[in-house]
Formats: sequence, structure tokens, C-alpha cells
Amino acid sequence: MINVLFVFGTRPEAIKLAPLIKRLSLNEAFRVTVCVTAQHREMLDQVLAFFDIRPNFDLHIMKANQSLSKITTLALNGIRKAILSSRPDWLFVQGDTTTTFAGALAAFYERVRVAHVEAGLRSFNRNAPFPEETNRVLTTHLADLHFAPTETARGNLLAEGVPVDRVFVVGNTGIDALFLCLKLTEGKSKKDFASLNLINLDKKIILVTGHRRESFGRPFENICRALKTISVEEDVEIVYPVHLNPNVRKPVLNILKGTPNIHLLDPLDYPAFVWLMNRSRIILTDSGGVQEEAPSLGKPVLVMRDVTERMEGVKAGTAVLVGTDEGLIVREALRLLRNRSEYDRMARAINPYGDGRSSERIESVLLRLWSMERRPEGGR
Repeated sequence: MINVLFVFGTRPEAIKLAPLIKRLSLNEAFRVTVCVTAQHREMLDQVLAFFDIRPNFDLHIMKANQSLSKITTLALNGIRKAILSSRPDWLFVQGDTTTTFAGALAAFYERVRVAHVEAGLRSFNRNAPFPEETNRVLTTHLADLHFAPTETARGNLLAEGVPVDRVFVVGNTGIDALFLCLKLTEGKSKKDFASLNLINLDKKIILVTGHRRESFGRPFENICRALKTISVEEDVEIVYPVHLNPNVRKPVLNILKGTPNIHLLDPLDYPAFVWLMNRSRIILTDSGGVQEEAPSLGKPVLVMRDVTERMEGVKAGTAVLVGTDEGLIVREALRLLRNRSEYDRMARAINPYGDGRSSERIESVLLRLWSMERRPEGGR
């Protein structure tokens, strides 16, 4: 039996690991244990409930305004206890959060092998996104098995000296989660999501998400002013689920509260967000996951970051980098609203991030490695 410990702490990690956890849990060859740091508490719990995942260990480390150092040390100590209790063959981490890095480091200290899901993403700027770029680089050099979403990610890993037989291109498990959520919410309407009742779906919906640390301050003010300008369009409705971080909420509420054609909502749970994303016209985001998900739904994405580690989407034509430049955000949004051929070109571009079978591929790799490890020396 393969003993696997999953460690995660944020909503995006939970979403992207959920389909893999569910799949391995159904296979008698695996013993699955789940440890959550709860780096994000409320937003994490929504996903756990939706996918019916019950953690074996809940570290509950979230505190108001805690530093990255505090998150790291609390997570590191708690994850060590989970490792010592469960004695896994593999510890799985996902992506680039502080929990991801702490999980990989804790496993390394206890000589437990680390499998990294969504490995190899790079912006090549250690401060953007911050601290995620450095988290994932450090995790790469602690990991033993690397599940890359794309060939580009694989190339990044090989360029950093990762052995070729340790890297597997599997697509992104976030697309698995998206398809699973679409299936589970099939047939739902607006009335099934109380937070969306005031939205006029007869208009062109622009869905906005934003939370990056590097955008705190003036960059967020630029984004808000751009949204205010776009909202003047009569056939547009902007829906912005506002992140709970006060560095995000303060400028958003100060500049946009009460603006016609703009709905400021509390963060949506995952099924409501996917349902709304599927009914949107355009998506403006600084989220990595949304850059991956939206193309599967045929939704053009304007990426409100100066750099992205997901350049495959930009090259494929599913996304455009607009940064936090007020004028550029307005110009590109209006171009997609007014130019049908430009909109169709982006909407029809092929998603480079996967086909919804990533979890299946990861399972196959683990079973193959397990079979090889059990084979007697000299056996065939």
C-alpha cells in the first residue's frame, strides 16, 4: 500500500488537490491522509465541504495580520507532527504557497519523499508574484517527484537540473476540479446562489478577482479606477468578489462602493464562482488558477499582473497581460466588449493547461513507481 500525506492550506490548493485526493481515496492501493494548515480558514473550509474532504490533521494556523515568517514556522512545526504520526511514503504539496514550501521542507527534514503538483511554473522574478515565485523555486529543490502542467514547465525544471526521469507532464489538476464542479452544479440557476441574486445576467458580465501582495497600495487604486471607467458602459455589469485582506478591501470599497453597474461581493464559494465564471463575458484577474480555468470555458482573460508564470496562455491567445496600468486595462476591456472578432479569437483559443485527466495520470505514475520499487533486484 502507498501511504500518501496531502498537505495544503489555502483555497486554491484545496481546489487543485481535491480531485486527486478523491481519486486516490477510491483506490485500495493507497492510504490517504490529509493535513490542512488552514493558512486561509473560511475560504478553505468552503472547498473542503463542497468536495467532502475531512482532514485528519487541522493545524488552524490562521491569525490576523500574521507575517510570512509566522505562517512558515507554525506550519513547519505542525506538519512535522502530522508526518511523524502518519509516516507517509510520499508527502504531496501543490503550487506555490507558504504552506507548500513549509510542507516540502518539513518532509525533507524527516527524510520523506516530496511530490510537487503544478511544478515548474516560473515568472523569473523572485518578487513577482511575492512570495510565490520563491516558494515554488525552493520547493522544486526539495521535491523528489515533479508533476508539471505543461511542456514549458517541464523545460524550466530540466533547466534547473531536475533529473528527466523525475518530471512528468500531466496537465493541471485545476481543470479536473473545474470539470468536476461543472458536473456537480449542472442544472443550477442564479436562484441557487443567494449571493448572485442581484446580478443582471442580461448584461455583459465582467468578473474581477484581485489579491496579489505586490499590488497593494497604488496598483490596486489603479485597478479600481479602471473598473470605474469601464462601468460607464450601459450594457456592462462588473462583479467583484472582494478578497478579505484589508489591503485589498480598503481601496476597493473606498473607490468603487456605490458605483452603478458594479457589484462588490464577499468572496464566493467555489461552486458559485465557477457558475458565475461560466456566465461571464470577460474575466479580469491576478489569480493563477483563473488563468488556467477560464480558457476551458471559452472566457478571455485580462491578467492584472506585470509578469505571469503562465505564459502558455498568453502565447496561446487565451490571455492578455495588462498589469495594473489603468489605461491599458480600460483599453483592452473595451476592445473585447466592442470588437466581436477579437473576442471570438480569444474565446476559441485552445486551453494549454489540460483536459481534466491530470489526476488519472498522477495516479498512474505513482502505481508504476510503486511497482518498480517492489520488483526484486534483477527482476523483469
